[in-house]
Amino acid sequence: MVRWRDGHGELVVLRPDGGVSARVPLEVAASYRARTRGLLGRDALEGALLLSPANSIHTFRMRMPIDVAYLDRRLRVLAVRTMPPGRLGRPRVRARHVVEAEAGAMAGWGIGVGTVVEVRAVR
Repeated sequence: MVRWRDGHGELVVLRPDGGVSARVPLEVAASYRARTRGLLGRDALEGALLLSPANSIHTFRMRMPIDVAYLDRRLRVLAVRTMPPGRLGRPRVRARHVVEAEAGAMAGWGIGVGTVVEVRAVR
């Protein structure tokens, strides 16, 4: 399984032909502390947040609705959901990572079930 450290990088959304659909600024939350904090207390997010390892999320105490993509160990999208504040997401058995973004962003980036993403240049 891929393991990252807390930091920043880029989420690269791949098209089925292997080309790039989008490049998105990315925050990585890999430590327990960073995953626990997540998007709590934020009014906006520039880009996306990767929670790893993770297979479920909640939106309690969040100020905005978010898009959530559940990724398997090969970084293929298993499911995409838009969640309003105050909800508990169902755990996804095969999910190993979760990407969060502002509601509506993932459709614009071309992220849907079956999409493959890459995480690059985490520092």
